[in-house]
Amino acid sequence: MISFECDYNNGACQEVIDNLVRYNSSKPTPYGFDEFSERAKQRIREAIGMPDAQIFFLTGGTQTNATTIDSMLYQYEGVICVGTGHINVHEAGAVEFTEHKIITLPDELGKMSAKTLDKYLDDFMHDGNNAHAVFPGLVYITFPTELGTLYSAQELDDIYKVCQHYNIPLYIDGARLGYGLMAEDCDITLPYLARHCDVFYIGGTKIGALCGEAVVFTNRQAHKHFFSIQKQHGAVIAKGALIGLQFDALFTDNLYFKLSRHAIDMAMRMKAIFQEKGCEFFIDSPTNQQFVILPNDTVGRLSKDIVFTHWGKADIHHTICRFVTSWATTEEELNELKRLL
Repeated sequence: MISFECDYNNGACQEVIDNLVRYNSSKPTPYGFDEFSERAKQRIREAIGMPDAQIFFLTGGTQTNATTIDSMLYQYEGVICVGTGHINVHEAGAVEFTEHKIITLPDELGKMSAKTLDKYLDDFMHDGNNAHAVFPGLVYITFPTELGTLYSAQELDDIYKVCQHYNIPLYIDGARLGYGLMAEDCDITLPYLARHCDVFYIGGTKIGALCGEAVVFTNRQAHKHFFSIQKQHGAVIAKGALIGLQFDALFTDNLYFKLSRHAIDMAMRMKAIFQEKGCEFFIDSPTNQQFVILPNDTVGRLSKDIVFTHWGKADIHHTICRFVTSWATTEEELNELKRLL
């Protein structure tokens, strides 16, 4: 079976494996306080152009979101995100399990609008009874969005200005960050993104690593006891060098961006294959997630040889299907998809 189901069902790229093997016999300091993790952090600081950024390594995306968001909110505060936001639809209520409400706003093609955000915050602040409500304490967006769409540099700047106006931090979920940054239509660089938020994370699990995410605190200091909060969430591993070594490899010689660009190249070729066959798209995505509307009989036929996600029903005769490329997608897999179509 060929899999276009997701971008995290591969192992790890060879450079990451080589780094793990190379230092397998070493005995690093546990819990992430090792030389390899520190070297990886320094490489990330150089990549974002922030020598004072605070960086923490965690193992997975849901764990990262729940831990980071919990560390930044008071007990009575919630987090704002769009209804299609990942923490709202795909994390089984992990953030709300930490007793922080998710406050949802309508989205525009998966994106948050600065205008909508400003109106919500202005209305809330001018509500004389807001002491009885959950206070908005954090704004959360994903880059790319859950639908594979991108914020422009101007859109991100507008959102961040609203956050700064109301003194609310902005958190960017970067599980697929590299796939967004390397998309052809993207006008945002990694340093630009880092300057336009207060915390974000760099996803490794979906981009070349066995596991691991790097949380980066930029304009605000991390909670002074973030490590303890991380520990409470079960988000500290004894063999912390496992993640540090992977990010050390990913941020050497621009490997993270090369892997990401490969996935985008494969996605655009996949998109062209569907277009040549006259297929319609649920949304125009410039990233590695492609949402295609297929006749139900075609879905059934393809499912015999290809694994992909049945995203939802388009109508009684058609299904919205998600096909995802990754750093490991090959030309041969795309050729087989074309043949089967």
